[in-house]
Amino acid sequence: MAPTTNLTYRRGFSGFAVPDLGVARSFYQDVLGLTVEENSMGFLQLSLPGGSEVLVYAKEDHQPAVFTVLNLSVPDISEAVDALAERGVEMLRYDGFGQDERGIARGEGMPTGGWIADPAGNIIAVMEE
Repeated sequence: MAPTTNLTYRRGFSGFAVPDLGVARSFYQDVLGLTVEENSMGFLQLSLPGGSEVLVYAKEDHQPAVFTVLNLSVPDISEAVDALAERGVEMLRYDGFGQDERGIARGEGMPTGGWIADPAGNIIAVMEE
């Protein structure tokens, strides 16, 4: 039997945990250059290009995920890697992705890009679009 009650969503967003909101605010705002605000519940809200939002909340016993929690699209991956390096951010390296000396993966049926980690160890993909 088909449902008879409508299911309506107002908006969608994702979220992830960090152990320290102050450190996270500094990284996402000062290093990555994203707009970061504190919401009414005391969580951080990242405003992403294109209008999406991500909630960042504190969790004392935080364990970073072993997968990508945030994807950022850039116009030029080489320029982005240079800018990140100037800010002290290193590209992560993974076996099997054919990354070059700068940590950029090209081809292999995936977008051109690479991965970085925030101070809490959360994985962020930076991809050329």
